[in-house]
Amino acid sequence: MTTAPIRPLHAGDQAPSFVLPAVNRDGMIGLEDYRGKGAVLIGLFRGLHCPFCRRQVTQLGITRDKLAREGVETLAIVNTPAERARQYFQYRPTRVLLAADPDVQTHRAFGLPKLEFVPDDTPQSQLHWPDRTTMAVFLGQRFNPTRELEEPMNVLESMDTLNRKDGFQPTEADQQIMATHPTQLTGHFLVDMQGTIRWSRAEGEDGPTDLLNFPSDDELIEAVQTLAR
Repeated sequence: MTTAPIRPLHAGDQAPSFVLPAVNRDGMIGLEDYRGKGAVLIGLFRGLHCPFCRRQVTQLGITRDKLAREGVETLAIVNTPAERARQYFQYRPTRVLLAADPDVQTHRAFGLPKLEFVPDDTPQSQLHWPDRTTMAVFLGQRFNPTRELEEPMNVLESMDTLNRKDGFQPTEADQQIMATHPTQLTGHFLVDMQGTIRWSRAEGEDGPTDLLNFPSDDELIEAVQTLAR
C-alpha cells in the first residue's frame, strides 16, 4: 500500500498547532501565541545548508518591519537543531523571530512535501510531481534566482556555488540535516488571528521550474493587504 501524498495547505484551511523552541529569544513559540491577537506570516525553510533559505530568512528580517506596519507578525521556522541555529544566528543576527524544527514536523503538518526520486526509466504515468520525480528532471532545471551566479545552474550546483561564495562550512549538525531532509520543500503561510490560512505559497507547487521560488516583498504585502478586504 502506498502512502497518500501530502498536499500544501491553502487559503481557508485551518493552520495546524505547533510549539517549537525559539532561536533568538528564550522559551518556546507556538501558533497559539498569535490566536486572538493578530495575523502572522509563517515561513518554513530548509536547514542552514541551503543558501537560498539563509538569504530569505535575512530578507524576512527586513520584510517584517513592512508587515508589522500592516499589523502582521512574522515567524521563520528553520529545519535546524535549536542549538546550531542559535550558534549561527548569534553571529548573523536577523530581526525576524526564529524557531527551530529539526524534524520538519511543522513543514509536514502544513503539507510541504519532500521530493522523492525514482529511477530515470520510470514510466511517465507513474511520476507525479513533487511526490515522485526523477533525478534527471530535478537536475534538468537551471536557476539563478538571486542573480549571484555567473549563469543559471541546477539546484545542487547553485547551492554549492553560493555556499562556497559565502564561506559556509557545514557542521556535523548541518550534515545530519542534509542527509535526513535533503529535498524538503519550503512554504509561506499567512494565518489570521482565528488560525485560518488566508494565503499561501509552496515551493515547487507549480512544477519543477518553481523550485527556489520565494515570494517577493511586494507579493507578501499584497497578500497581507487582502486581510483587510
